[in-house]
Amino acid sequence: MLGLELKLGTVTKVGLLLVSLAYFSFSFYEMVIGSMEDKRMFIVMFTDLPGNIGLGFRTVGGFIAVVTVCLYIFRGHFTRGEALGAARFVVLCEAAYWLSLLPAGYWGVTSLPLTPSHSGGLALSGLSFFIETGLPCIVESILMPIVLVLLFYNLSPNRPTRNALKWGLVAGVSYLLVTWLNNMGNWVYTIMRGKDISYVTNYPANALTFATTTVGLLLLTIFGAYVANKTLKTGKLSLPTIGLIIMMLGLYMDVNYVLWLWFGSVGGWSTWYAWMLGHNMDQWLLALPLLGIPFLFGGKLEPSVKTSGTE
Repeated sequence: MLGLELKLGTVTKVGLLLVSLAYFSFSFYEMVIGSMEDKRMFIVMFTDLPGNIGLGFRTVGGFIAVVTVCLYIFRGHFTRGEALGAARFVVLCEAAYWLSLLPAGYWGVTSLPLTPSHSGGLALSGLSFFIETGLPCIVESILMPIVLVLLFYNLSPNRPTRNALKWGLVAGVSYLLVTWLNNMGNWVYTIMRGKDISYVTNYPANALTFATTTVGLLLLTIFGAYVANKTLKTGKLSLPTIGLIIMMLGLYMDVNYVLWLWFGSVGGWSTWYAWMLGHNMDQWLLALPLLGIPFLFGGKLEPSVKTSGTE
């Protein structure tokens, strides 16, 4: 069977280990903190309890990822079957995490109908909450599990390598899409509820964050879809290009965090800062440049012929 063998240098291996550690440690921390919250309120029990269980699955997947990378570094070699087995387990745990967000999506969707305000107009609370919570959570809790389960199915020694590559790329683009939806939704909510457009126009730091969130992440998603489509047509995977996408996604998180460290909550505390600093369960993406940069400059993808699908 025709396959692809990825040979990683020392810097890339270290980057992969650090990203895996960030993925595991952040998920573990949030799972522990979430388990200590008071869940006697129905809505908290309905949304946060499943989400915390989902973080438990992600934590297990992260632990498997860390152990697998450590074994790869110290053993220096993994058979294809061993690597695919570990990857399939991590993918399945990640699918369970995204599925756990379905109750939050349902809660956000049921708030969509606009209700009359005391002044006779239409209150925007339902619409803004739908944009912030309903739309992102419904999309990610349905799209991501489907895509990841298909990736899990195709990450098999008995399935063609091209199938695994295809669904791996689809999963990556889907992740970019839901990242844009999540962050864009929180900026829209911030402007619609409690703040207004002056919160963006009067503060350059907020304007930069708003632009990179609503436009920058969308362009990165479109570029990712273009790269995925080109890769599937040519059959050639460009690691520098993949590294660029990984690096840009990580830098988006890094820049936002550094801006807050330098300038604080510009214009006052808001839903945006609460999301970025406290409620965003993907803050482990801060570590992504540690992997993206080595891929950008040193990653190699070499063809290899596999005579057996069970090696």
